[in-house]
Amino acid sequence: MDYYKTDPEFMERFTHFASEEVVKEEGQQLPDDTRYTAILAALIGCQGLEAYREILPKALETGFNPIIVKEVVYQAVDYVGYGRMLPFLKVTNEIMAERGISLPLPSQATTTFENRLEKGIQAQADIFGEQMKEAWKEGHINRWLAANCFGDYYTRTGLDLAQREMITFCFLMAQGGCEPQLIAHAKGNMNLGNGKSFLLKVVSQCLPYIGYPRSLNAITCINKAAE
Repeated sequence: MDYYKTDPEFMERFTHFASEEVVKEEGQQLPDDTRYTAILAALIGCQGLEAYREILPKALETGFNPIIVKEVVYQAVDYVGYGRMLPFLKVTNEIMAERGISLPLPSQATTTFENRLEKGIQAQADIFGEQMKEAWKEGHINRWLAANCFGDYYTRTGLDLAQREMITFCFLMAQGGCEPQLIAHAKGNMNLGNGKSFLLKVVSQCLPYIGYPRSLNAITCINKAAE
């Protein structure tokens, strides 16, 4: 549907805000690849499938790396669940196929089923501190978190740990209701060099796609993490 024909006044204002005002706001700008990474993650978080279908081709047209797209989608399974991640994987594959991108993409896995727990524990420690080396012993969910979330996904190449923490922040910010986890991952971001000012830029660039309430909540969480 051509919304410029059916809703021209809305599209005029939204397009100007999202594509001009926000992108060019002094002190809130991000490199295109970082901005698109954050926005795609936020759209998965808020379940903005049709907006994702609209944004992804624009990102790829700028030379955005398809491997980054796939890594964002794969990691989303830990934060939104398979039920909410799968439609985005389907759309991603459709768009990549339409653009002649050969699938599957090159492997990014670095762990095996034998070492995923060990490697996942190390990734947690690298992000949150040495105390995380004992956290996996607190129950089977914590063990799954270390082996599956961190061992299966955070250890993959294609994105580094700082980028992975940023997209996790975006998943949590955009879905809402995850403020305790959002504060923890804001701290994780800061531990990896994604400081307060950077996270505020991420919120700013995602705001048109997730709305003001969740953006303002995210800023509150950033401030609490910075304390």
